[in-house]
Amino acid sequence: MADRSFLDWPFFEDRHRDYAARLEAWCRENLPVDHGDTDAACRRLVAILGEGGWLLPTAVDPDAVAPLDVRTLCITRETLARHDGLADFAFAMQGLGTGTISLFGDEGHREWLRKTRAGKAISAFALSEPRSGSDVANMDMAARRDGGDYVLSGEKTWISNGGIADVYTVFARTGEAPGAKGLSAFIVAADTPGLEVAERIDVIAPHPLARLRFNDVRVPASAMVGKPGDGFRIAMSVLDVFRSTVGAAALGFARRALEESITRTRERTLFGAPLFDLQMVQGHIADMALDVDAAALLVYRAAWTKDMGAPRVTREAAMAKLYATDRAQAVIDKAVQLHGGDGVRRGHIVESLYREIRALRIYEGASDVQKVVIARQVMGAGA
Repeated sequence: MADRSFLDWPFFEDRHRDYAARLEAWCRENLPVDHGDTDAACRRLVAILGEGGWLLPTAVDPDAVAPLDVRTLCITRETLARHDGLADFAFAMQGLGTGTISLFGDEGHREWLRKTRAGKAISAFALSEPRSGSDVANMDMAARRDGGDYVLSGEKTWISNGGIADVYTVFARTGEAPGAKGLSAFIVAADTPGLEVAERIDVIAPHPLARLRFNDVRVPASAMVGKPGDGFRIAMSVLDVFRSTVGAAALGFARRALEESITRTRERTLFGAPLFDLQMVQGHIADMALDVDAAALLVYRAAWTKDMGAPRVTREAAMAKLYATDRAQAVIDKAVQLHGGDGVRRGHIVESLYREIRALRIYEGASDVQKVVIARQVMGAGA
């Protein structure tokens, strides 16, 4: 059983502790699912998460005014990741894909939230392009006004849920100004004529990813979220919320690796004694536990700060994402070492964790980019 004492920290309320206990019980009953067919597994996960009510935190209630609760998002991602990395992916993409609508959408856009929160529709966030990943302002994809419509042309790549999503949040250049000030956000249904899945992308931890091609995709002007030129601000605001949750997922992976390592070193004997009796092994376990707790503090500080009403948590979220993902990689690497040959045997839990963690240090802002973000925030605060 993974350590749950962190839930007693003052970052949390009783409702968070109750939610975490109920989710833990559900995960033990329902996860992991069969990953043999990745697309089918993701569709099933979205469906059962929706049926269980676990997708409700991914987006705002379209009939209420309550904001997203980032602590609940983080608790959910940490718990799901500890049980099944693909379940965490399915949950996270429902949130990221609809984050633009939650934060900036109008009443018409929010109709999608009724479907995604119930697991009746799958969402995706289409920001990255072949020439612009971390450099969002360098986006090529264009959206030109044509009467009462916009016509989208270009490509998006590394799109999570690409190929299985029902709705995409798409960012394109509308040209109000150069660079970041000339981007806008649109809601595009997957069955819109001209939207094509150009390539499915296979990665080391199988997730549904795709390169999308927009061949003069026509959407009504009402599909724009916010105002023309608001796209960059919208995208950064969404990432500001969900970046902390990436750290939470990494934390879940790290907790599982620590849990598996404790069990392994207690049960495995070496030279007539439990592996844990070796001081070097104890040192590894201590380092892993330290990294887990330090990451948890940063993740839940960022989530709590946002929930307390901070308009932006750019610095806190970047620190949480950077530290939690990088240290989770180190924790999982130690777990592989402590498991010996089993640690690299395909299908073993720590082998799957080793493949799962690596992408988290890249998506939603690579580790090196987070360092730039943190440095600029620190310098700005001291100016």
